[in-house]
Amino acid sequence: QVQLVESGGGLVQVGDSLKLSCAASGRAFSYIPMGWFRQAPGKEREFVAGISSSQTITRYADSVKGRFTISRDNAKNTVYLHMNNLKPEDTAVYYCAGDAISNPVLVRTAQSEYNYWGQGTQVTVSS
Repeated sequence: QVQLVESGGGLVQVGDSLKLSCAASGRAFSYIPMGWFRQAPGKEREFVAGISSSQTITRYADSVKGRFTISRDNAKNTVYLHMNNLKPEDTAVYYCAGDAISNPVLVRTAQSEYNYWGQGTQVTVSS
């Protein structure tokens, strides 16, 4: 079992940067793929970024490529989302997610493939 707690959200201006963190409990963290999703008001939750447990493979939604970077520190049981050049359309609740399958080169992009979820952290980008 893995428990996830996000932090780092807040209110920022257009063009600003923000770093989200997701702290995980449980020894399984180092072996499982992790991801970030977001849900804007009135919209479905969508994939943002994913990273393999080996940290060698990452995936991004087209809308954030070149602006967001996902990383993880397995020694600290933490995954990060570095967000640069934020736009109003990035406003959403951001969720951290973890898979239950141990695989060093796997990255998940579908919500249904993740087993563990955090409670979310709000990011608001003001113009």
